[in-house]
Amino acid sequence: MTKRLQSKYKLDRRMGQNIWGRPKSPVNKREYGPGQHGQRRKSKVSDYGVQLKAKQKLRGYYGNITEKQFRGIYFEAIRLKGDSGAHLIGLLERRLDAVVYRAKFVPTVFAARQFVSHGHVKVNGRRVTIASYRCKAGDVIEVKEKSKQMALVLESVGLGERDVPDYIEVDHSKMTAKLARIPAINEVPYPVQMEPHLVVEYYSR
Repeated sequence: MTKRLQSKYKLDRRMGQNIWGRPKSPVNKREYGPGQHGQRRKSKVSDYGVQLKAKQKLRGYYGNITEKQFRGIYFEAIRLKGDSGAHLIGLLERRLDAVVYRAKFVPTVFAARQFVSHGHVKVNGRRVTIASYRCKAGDVIEVKEKSKQMALVLESVGLGERDVPDYIEVDHSKMTAKLARIPAINEVPYPVQMEPHLVVEYYSR
């Protein structure tokens, strides 16, 4: 399992946005960067800086996956025919931890990664403990029977701060979810605007 090396909400403050749309984000109270220089007037950002910020924001959103992993996903995306930015989002949304998060089995993408790695999830009836496991359209994701009554799961299902997107079919009474299709960019319910085309530009420099 990839280890998160920094406080997750530092990303919110560095970007000046509530990346995950959570009510406890510090950006809701302080819309400036962390540290003693956070309130200084910001200088004009270069094209490279804009692209870097877009990359860091998208990478951080999915549980701050490692740079090596993220770059690998980019190279997969550009090998596919069509819009590389759209393919990048599609590949990220097919991660098992992302599907578990979208299905509202857990409250955060960080919790989803831990939930998967601790063996609480099955894919097509088989236990999978790799958060980056690539789901396919039609795959059925299920919370293990012994894990269905966990407080984390029950609380997450009842959270009203986000909805399950249309490309995932969920039955919360059985704690099962099905990835109906690979989503288009405009179907993914990001709380803030993501710019995958800038990520592609960043890596293609």
